Amino acid sequence: MKATPRTTPAASPKLAKAPHVIRIIGGQWRRTRLAVADKPGLRPTPDRVRETLFNWLASLAGAGGGELPGWHCIDAFAGTGALGLEAASRGAASVLLCEQDAALVAQLQALKGKLAAEAVRIERGNGVTLLERTPAGSMHAVFLDPPFENAALYEPALRAAARALRPDGVVYLEAARRWSDEELAALGLAAYRYLKAGAVHAHLLILATDSTA
Repeated sequence: MKATPRTTPAASPKLAKAPHVIRIIGGQWRRTRLAVADKPGLRPTPDRVRETLFNWLASLAGAGGGELPGWHCIDAFAGTGALGLEAASRGAASVLLCEQDAALVAQLQALKGKLAAEAVRIERGNGVTLLERTPAGSMHAVFLDPPFENAALYEPALRAAARALRPDGVVYLEAARRWSDEELAALGLAAYRYLKAGAVHAHLLILATDSTA
């Protein structure tokens, strides 16, 4: 009879793997819940990191109120869509979400409809390929948050993102390690801001110039 109560705590670790939610932090869809599916490699950007990132971006935009008016953005490894939808919530003119997983694409499409997010476009496909065919010099912001375990994606994604940027554009890179100035310079980029939160290394990058390379 004593064995029955002892089995109850054993079920608790399974709860940690269950789908959970995150929220959009600012803008017109503030506090909107985004479901996080229990999928390998799906690792939404932590709230504190997203808040800091969008404070950085709003400062660059210079519009006040955390807004990004007129910005054109790509979230190349969208997952939950947290980064791209945050940008759209803050007034970005266009946001393209790219994701390979069919179930996540369907989830993003449903959320786009629920929010009536006219500025958001969703494409199923490879984020690097998408960036490589993006018109050069057209993007204000490119969000790169590939699965940490897929290290081979990072260099081609960064190179393609640099090509897609406007002269005043930025790349947000989330990685399992800090990228060095030398590595970034070889890809045409330079560090502008950086923070570490737990296992996440968050970089805000700008195009390298003669003075930053």
